[in-house]
Amino acid sequence: MEKISSAAARRIALRAQGFGVARPSGVIDRRHGRKLFEQMGVIQVDSVNVLVRSQELPVFARLGPHPRNVLPSMIGAGELFEYWAHEASLVPVGMHHLFRFRMAHAADGATYPQLARLGREHGPYIDAVEAELAARGPLAAGELSDASRVTKKGPWWDWTKGKMALEYLFWCGRITSRRRPNNFEREYALPHVFIPAAELARPTPTEEVARKELLVLAARHHGVGTVRDLADYYRQKPTKVRPLILELVEEGRLIPAEVEGWKDLAYLHPQAKSPRRIEAAALLSPFDPVVWERSRAERLFDFHYRIEIYTPAHKRVYGYYVLPFLLGDRIVARVDLKADRHGGALLVHGAFSEASHDPFATAEALAEELLSMARWLGLDRVMVGKNGDLASLLASTLTRLASRRASG
Repeated sequence: MEKISSAAARRIALRAQGFGVARPSGVIDRRHGRKLFEQMGVIQVDSVNVLVRSQELPVFARLGPHPRNVLPSMIGAGELFEYWAHEASLVPVGMHHLFRFRMAHAADGATYPQLARLGREHGPYIDAVEAELAARGPLAAGELSDASRVTKKGPWWDWTKGKMALEYLFWCGRITSRRRPNNFEREYALPHVFIPAAELARPTPTEEVARKELLVLAARHHGVGTVRDLADYYRQKPTKVRPLILELVEEGRLIPAEVEGWKDLAYLHPQAKSPRRIEAAALLSPFDPVVWERSRAERLFDFHYRIEIYTPAHKRVYGYYVLPFLLGDRIVARVDLKADRHGGALLVHGAFSEASHDPFATAEALAEELLSMARWLGLDRVMVGKNGDLASLLASTLTRLASRRASG
């Protein structure tokens, strides 16, 4: 049984996620994107665009300023596909076969009973939508021949009948999709249009084998994690995978570990690295794997974090779109950000320091990262509001850095 300190667990987790190594210099391209997915496995997709599409933020956090076509170029080259891997996510095409059991469950109703009901009640129509995609090629929901027919609001929101059919086919793996860059809209097609034939031809593993592979991958991406952590990474149920984790321990593919301060037993990936220190300065998306499971973030960083996008404005504690700031191996601050594209400014509505961290070192590193992000987004300046205990110091630090750069 391995015994790991809380500090070591934090460093192991960050190193597994691609932190603790220098950001690349020179030209950044798809090669760096591939390495990123080896480390992360999955990048969650979200439509919120108050700062930038959320799938771009994990790339910036690890690679720094980079051409914003890295992910689109990987998708266009058939290296990534979208599926419900965590939530809606970008995943390497080499993992397609590992999600086929989930596609089968979607069709038989084991995932969502309403999906199976939709298939039973509208089977001929769904088949017709699939045939239309085969005949016409990639289409958005609004481009189907009956796009104007709208259902009543309910479990499928106010989707058109065609949209419901497309989502059913997507869940079941009978079609796939990618996002249109101009409006983030899903464009649907038969799998062979977007996914290489060699990947579609890979043998389908048994559900047990696929689940075990996903758990091992989750352990590699987390470095160390509890049953709940490993299950959550690819959205499996802990009750389903607990026996499989025991098998993986017997096979030597996972190593049991006791982590200081953790109530539950943890499991270590055999190739996990435990660096002596982590050198990092990164703004983390609310959907970054480092913080997306809130109880894990509390265990690793003693950091209580909740997304307040859906909280009424008067009840928000920190703000609408708040990013944690990682410095070294600790989360030392959080900032409420917005890109004012018309005004050419990165707006910091609020800046809040975490207890016991040096506010001056935090402000210095955070100011540098905000300036880097602004340049990456094509914004001219960073403007700091008055909300938060770190705001005044951050504003003065940014002024000092700007003055220094202007003078030489």
